[in-house]
Amino acid sequence: MKGYWRSPDLTFFSGTTETKGWEPTLERYRRSYQSQGHAMGTLSFSDLQVQLLGVDSAFVRGRFQLIMPDGKQPHGVFTLVFRKFPEGWRIIHDHTCAE
Repeated sequence: MKGYWRSPDLTFFSGTTETKGWEPTLERYRRSYQSQGHAMGTLSFSDLQVQLLGVDSAFVRGRFQLIMPDGKQPHGVFTLVFRKFPEGWRIIHDHTCAE
């Protein structure tokens, strides 16, 4: 979550579900990957395309694959909007869709 904008205005879309704000996004992550019966796997990215929208913003799209300890391999596509802040580049919008 260090790469995400720590703001109530952060947006995270997973399929058709919208989560708004850094804290709710962190809680969603914890429920999905850190709660009992859930485990985080190994995440990888491919087909990355970065398009600068200005000196302080960028649009990124690509594919992800997650290899879970139980052998499942969720995968899909994502789009991200980054903004450059004094502390560095941060994701301000994430839309991820599993296939």
